[in-house]
Amino acid sequence: MENEITITVIDQSGTAHTLLCPLEMGLTLKDICKAYELPMEAMCGGMAMCATCHCFILCETIHLPEKNDIEEALLSELFTSKATSRLACQIHLTAQMDDLSVKIAAD
Repeated sequence: MENEITITVIDQSGTAHTLLCPLEMGLTLKDICKAYELPMEAMCGGMAMCATCHCFILCETIHLPEKNDIEEALLSELFTSKATSRLACQIHLTAQMDDLSVKIAAD
């Protein structure tokens, strides 16, 4: 379908989940993970206030928007943060993200 993309999400136990993601709804990566009932806490509901939707981007070929200052600040406070760390609530799904692979960070 042209109005959806496929994303692979690896949960904390190492299980890979293939998600079909509609684009016309304006969803974030956090939204789609919650819709598929994956183990992503996202305590603040997507307001970029808690970093409990921390994930690692596994593919370098997919271009994502740059991190904003709030996302950078929250990620800098995490002991598990890496260069590939992102907050799923700050990644709005677009057609260019087809075949994106991410891993949900451990609690």
